[in-house]
Amino acid sequence: MPELPDITVYIEALERRIVGEPLTGVRRASPFLLRTVTPPIDDAVGRRVTGLRRIGKRIAIGVEGDLWLVLHLMIAGRLHWREPGAALKGRNAMAAFDFDPGTLVLTEAGTKKRASLHVVAGSDGLAALDPGGLEILEADAGAFAARLIEGNHTLKRALTDPRLFSGIGNAYSDEILHQARLSPVTLATRLSADETARLFHATRDTLTLWTDRLRNETGDGFPERVTAFRDGMAVHGRFGKPCPDCGAPVQRIRYANNETNYCARCQTGGRLLADRALSRLLKKDWPRTLDELERMGGG
Repeated sequence: MPELPDITVYIEALERRIVGEPLTGVRRASPFLLRTVTPPIDDAVGRRVTGLRRIGKRIAIGVEGDLWLVLHLMIAGRLHWREPGAALKGRNAMAAFDFDPGTLVLTEAGTKKRASLHVVAGSDGLAALDPGGLEILEADAGAFAARLIEGNHTLKRALTDPRLFSGIGNAYSDEILHQARLSPVTLATRLSADETARLFHATRDTLTLWTDRLRNETGDGFPERVTAFRDGMAVHGRFGKPCPDCGAPVQRIRYANNETNYCARCQTGGRLLADRALSRLLKKDWPRTLDELERMGGG
């Protein structure tokens, strides 16, 4: 799922292309994309784009009259900038938003179509779509610490809860926790003041670092290679590969359709966190430390 760095770069690329331009048409290939009826989407056609905003992991495109088209890309949705009037080709094509300089195409891979488009009016309409997460790059350490302990969550869950923090998902939470040298399953309420401060700075630094990297990669172009797995990441998507800091193999916890990646040596004092599926299978044979894993030949 595109997260804060990716969404920020999407918005900046769109600002260069469509602010001040009229929306000349909206074409939908999927009847499930549009989730609102009022205001009707046709009301936005013919109006000039006045600005763009990020609302959590959503992209909001504002047009004259204080109408907003709000896109949530979910896991597999992606945006593409094409020539004016570009055709909607292939089963992944969901919608096209036409402007004089070009067409913004929304695609979504896979069979589970979860991406959404809401059309809302005014600040109240936008607020209804905002889960309320804290904007990390605009907050101070005190606000971060207070938000972190609002629920009795693990650090991984707290960072990815959109009601607590804005724009952080599975990928960058792994990178944040690795930089902070903290276990993903530690309860937020058990952090010391020093650990909380370390997590605050790691969160800001990681999001800023990757936003800058993606900006440099995109340049004046359009971000066409938005992915959760990027070269240069320390642990996310790197199961079994060496940690760039200590060389130990990156570990994972798998659950549902997601996984958490971490370095046992850097983050958990060498202790392996139980993977539900494997620990059930191996039971007493489940290795508890990196040393045990290496003796089993898995390191």
